Amino acid sequence: MAAPAALADTALADRLVAGLGGTLPPRLGVAVSGGGDSMALLSLLHGLCAAAGTQLEAVTVDHGLRPEAATEAAFVAHHAGALGLPHETLQWRGWDGQGNLQNAAREARYRLMADWAARRDLPCIALGHTADDQAETVLMRLARRSGVDGLSAMAPQSRRHGVTWLRPLLFARRESLRDYLRRAGLEWVDDPSNDDPRYARIQTRQSLAALDPLGIDVETLAEVASNMATARDALERQTERAAGDILRMEGGALVMRSEAFFAEPEEIRRRLMIRALGKISGSAYSPRRGPVAALIAGLAEGQAATLDGCQALVRRGEIWLFREYNAVRDLRVPVNHLWDKRWRAVPSGGAPEGAELRALGPEGLAQCPNWRSLGRPRAMLLSTPAIWQGAQLLAAPLAGLDEKWHVLLESGAEWINTAPLSH
Repeated sequence: MAAPAALADTALADRLVAGLGGTLPPRLGVAVSGGGDSMALLSLLHGLCAAAGTQLEAVTVDHGLRPEAATEAAFVAHHAGALGLPHETLQWRGWDGQGNLQNAAREARYRLMADWAARRDLPCIALGHTADDQAETVLMRLARRSGVDGLSAMAPQSRRHGVTWLRPLLFARRESLRDYLRRAGLEWVDDPSNDDPRYARIQTRQSLAALDPLGIDVETLAEVASNMATARDALERQTERAAGDILRMEGGALVMRSEAFFAEPEEIRRRLMIRALGKISGSAYSPRRGPVAALIAGLAEGQAATLDGCQALVRRGEIWLFREYNAVRDLRVPVNHLWDKRWRAVPSGGAPEGAELRALGPEGLAQCPNWRSLGRPRAMLLSTPAIWQGAQLLAAPLAGLDEKWHVLLESGAEWINTAPLSH
């Protein structure tokens, strides 16, 4: 009979696999800081991947913010090497002393790891977030008066920077993972900033103990996140249904039937608008709830508005949402490059030397005699891609001046899987 510790570790590994979706991908990255959570994840994944034939690679980000960081990265590299796993340390030296340090470091960490995953042909990266992290996130977002999406906290799987991020340890308590490491005789390092009360997350972590007598503990808050995630999924399905009924794409703009849009419940209207804004702007982050609500309220009164690099207006019973001209007026790329992160130009013949993609603008639109016959708003056409050679307009396909050119949306017509919803 297996020892109780062995049984516990088997159960931990089984739940880890379930957290990965039931199967391991052929290639997998794992982010390891050297702390207890990520070291436990590395150890567990090493055994599981070896049995499943999955190629596992480890990565550490050294933010350069603490003198111990380089030593901790070397500790992880040594441990990964002992397991026979490829490991790379990524360095970030981009802190300029401005803004929120933790937010800047987190964003840099994700971008660096995503670039590493692309180089290493790793579609997924596993992260060591735990139930404790989930509970702290819920509490922090509650303090920010978050809605359903914010209180859903961290998803078991998410997509960002072209990488699928997996959080298979959201079921596990922080201390249980350290117990596993002790049983396995494995070491970890403790980041002293994890006890620094200057950081909001650490203040939140410390406040959890005071809330425990009220029944507000890690398990309760993690269950709240799960309940909110279920509600969010239902709202998303309703949003997709509404989009199919009332929305169409025309010339890169998103057009919604105004009466049908305002007949939807407030939350569905908000989600439709946020998804549409994300599709047009390509922004990784969505505007906050207040500005979105103000935009929708203005449209209800027939007022045009701009938000997140987009312009919205009501015209002939429809809401048109498109790129704001000022957001792209100075953007120019060679004609064979991607413009505004979503448009490509396609010539029927060869492209002349020096041709480039730029916004059509008022000067270009004045050279398109048939644009009114298209039924598209003038403001929308100003921000559409046009082919220029110096000061000469060669073509403006979306304004009726094609001249053997086409422009294509690189991202296609799908609109719903864009930026995450604001909290």
